[in-house]
Amino acid sequence: MFPPKTNFICQQIDAELAAGRRDQVVTRFPPEPNGYLHIGHIKSIALNFGVAEQYGGQCILRFDDTNPLKEDAEFAAAIKEDVRWLGYAAPRVTYASDYFAQLYDCAVTLIKKNLAYVDRQSPAEIRCQRGTLTAPGEPSRDRDRAIADNLDLFARMRRGEFADGAMVLRAKIDMAAPNLNLRDPVLYRIRRQPHQRSGDAWNIYPLYDFAHGQCDALEGVTHSLCTMEFEDHRALYEWFLDALELPQQPRQIEFSRLNVSHTVLSKRLLAHLVERGAVDGWDDPRMPTIRGLRRRGVSPAALRRFVASVGVTRSENCVDLAALENCLREELAARAPRAMAVLNPLKVVLENYPAAKTETIEAPNHPQDASFGRRRITLSRELYIERDDFMDDPPKKFFRLKPGGEVRLRYAFVIKCTEVRRDACGAPVELRCEYDPATRAGAAPAGRKVKGIIHWVNAADALPAEVRLYDRLFKTARPRAAATAESLAELRAQLNPASLVVCAHARLEAGLANAAPTARYQFERRGYFCLDGRYNDGAAADKLVFNRIVALRDSWAKADRRAPSFSATS
Repeated sequence: MFPPKTNFICQQIDAELAAGRRDQVVTRFPPEPNGYLHIGHIKSIALNFGVAEQYGGQCILRFDDTNPLKEDAEFAAAIKEDVRWLGYAAPRVTYASDYFAQLYDCAVTLIKKNLAYVDRQSPAEIRCQRGTLTAPGEPSRDRDRAIADNLDLFARMRRGEFADGAMVLRAKIDMAAPNLNLRDPVLYRIRRQPHQRSGDAWNIYPLYDFAHGQCDALEGVTHSLCTMEFEDHRALYEWFLDALELPQQPRQIEFSRLNVSHTVLSKRLLAHLVERGAVDGWDDPRMPTIRGLRRRGVSPAALRRFVASVGVTRSENCVDLAALENCLREELAARAPRAMAVLNPLKVVLENYPAAKTETIEAPNHPQDASFGRRRITLSRELYIERDDFMDDPPKKFFRLKPGGEVRLRYAFVIKCTEVRRDACGAPVELRCEYDPATRAGAAPAGRKVKGIIHWVNAADALPAEVRLYDRLFKTARPRAAATAESLAELRAQLNPASLVVCAHARLEAGLANAAPTARYQFERRGYFCLDGRYNDGAAADKLVFNRIVALRDSWAKADRRAPSFSATS
């Protein structure tokens, strides 16, 4: 269960319920529809929905759509789909724009209480007068304007009588406050821009700090669970609620955000990588977006397991991507059927195998779980093996194939390399081998020990495929960049050149022709893979495209190698 009841957020909620200060729990997940969700959002989604579920309450999916310049209905639709895909159902889907009229009324209330004023200064002047952590800010020359004049100007701002940036509405709090967020923050700005939901109805839009708490109160939210960067904003959140005397008083509680190594989670930086063509769009399987993770083949269960393993604290940290990879392996080891795929084929001809003969070999779909059933694999005179399973001059303890050496074919028999045929550059292009029929069904060869076992596919019916090996997006664990062109160029220089390796001429065992789009497989000795949904609909195609979800760890590979071979059937 995530979050566990022992975490500090649940402890605070338990204390409020026990003291009678709350009789229900309502949370919300408030994404801005200006981009796609990424792995960092998953912790917030799981926490908000999980807390509500544990207390028999509800979690509202509310879109913070207060900036029409950056937001789009496409992003809102994608976010709803991603939340559903993760396994969470929002009983209510709302938008900050649903409350524009009420928020405007709240602003008018503050003006009437002499707690807000219209400021004609430029954004640069406001920034300059804000002060620093060690020096107080300077009051605006408009701070003491009469209430009636502020009401008139604010109404004219709404009607669109002024240009963008001509003036803003600010709260009147304390220009000497130690917390800079309380130094007369901006509440509304002029944006004569149509809104994707409200059209041309508004020429002014509230900022998030103003809309956030009031939307929470209007919706009956009891607990606003935010990441730690909002800790300094909590005083402002509470100031608005107190000043407006709203009936519902939600409580803001902060927790540490999810940071993951070898990637970036800034929408701005991710957008830069997309725009510069460093990745293949927002759903590139190397991207930390939920869209990218889905296309790579990562399952919702594995992501939920991952965020549960991270836990809920207030301490900022960076979780190694290996933790997610381990969650993937744990899930896929139990759930993924096995198949054989040769990513970089080298042809093998069994010279003593009858040319006209074809037989089938039975193999388990899962070596540790008989409920997965068995499959039939065709075998004939010509096969493909992995090119790196053969070496001309191998090092000691190389237990695969070499000139004059022997190796066992997975589920089949022992073969011996008798001849190597090469191209003009001397590279092997075909191995001539002999098979030992007495070693079928795992029987040991007479008078000798063969340690190596390799996978293979039958040349006659092997499926052509493109297999994409995805790895970490960045070489460094903590890539960083600022807004400057030089910093962004440095960010691109940190990209991992081996984050995508395309095996364009792979060959797969024939049974994968009917692979389902959502199915995940272990390609024996190679890792876990799934069909790329962008290129395949699950039907047989001229060329299937598979993505590697995660590579095998040695211990997983060894466990599968210990599984017994099975007898052949003619």
